[in-house]
Amino acid sequence: MKINKAVILAAGFGTRMLPASKVVPKELLPVLDTPAIQLVVEEIAASGIAEIVMVISRGKGALLDHFRSAPELESFLAQRGKNELLEVVRKTSAMARITTVEQTEPLGIGHAVLQAKSAVGNEPFAVLLPDDICECARPCLRQLMDVAERHDAPVVALMRVARADVSKYGIVEASPAGPRLYRLTGMVEKPAIDQAPSEMAIIGRYLLPPEIFDILEKARPGHGGEIQLTDALLELGRRRELLGCEFEGVRYDMGDRMGFLTAQIAYGLRHPQTADKLRSYLASILSSR
Repeated sequence: MKINKAVILAAGFGTRMLPASKVVPKELLPVLDTPAIQLVVEEIAASGIAEIVMVISRGKGALLDHFRSAPELESFLAQRGKNELLEVVRKTSAMARITTVEQTEPLGIGHAVLQAKSAVGNEPFAVLLPDDICECARPCLRQLMDVAERHDAPVVALMRVARADVSKYGIVEASPAGPRLYRLTGMVEKPAIDQAPSEMAIIGRYLLPPEIFDILEKARPGHGGEIQLTDALLELGRRRELLGCEFEGVRYDMGDRMGFLTAQIAYGLRHPQTADKLRSYLASILSSR
């Protein structure tokens, strides 16, 4: 299953990050000095995909603006000889071809995916949730693409979580199919601890065949009146083999305060301009306790 297009779902209100996300789209909140949405686009580009469809809602035009050229800013930086910053700015408009479609009502992740049908066409595609920042030596998306191409099957990203946290995730029922690879036989959205079929959680990376659109069009609204992608995946798994890949790397949940904070610290400890000072600051806090 060859993937040439990626869909980023960025239409949500970002209520978990209010009040910061009241005016600024949560996808533009930074990880250190880089907006989360840019890290996701960089992951897509590094995985070999150049065409991106971004599903947005009204008032989120700033997401596309971030990836447009900025002639006045570029001229300002060039005139002052700030060439490194100039390259940083130019990089954002050269990473990929990005188009947008609008989700006019907040009717769930499955509904958001469905809005991209015309833009994607009749071919397999990737879906990424920008709340999930994946820091990996080999891009998380590329890891999934390798599996999809090798097995000619749809793939979702999996992460092992603590038993106490299973109620926060979609948890899969699965059997081993290879190193870090599982054949999915079921999934439960946010189960109680004693009802979770495993400790393997789905995170926001999916490689899907075009038939998922037909499934979503026929899907009935679930909890909260929303079209759930989980329900569509269950139906897809009944029709054909559906795989889960336990990706190698670390995932940060940018829609969660603690995830947002840990991402800042992790990236700050690796950035050459902040690493030493941040490490010293953290050490001073710990030593004073």
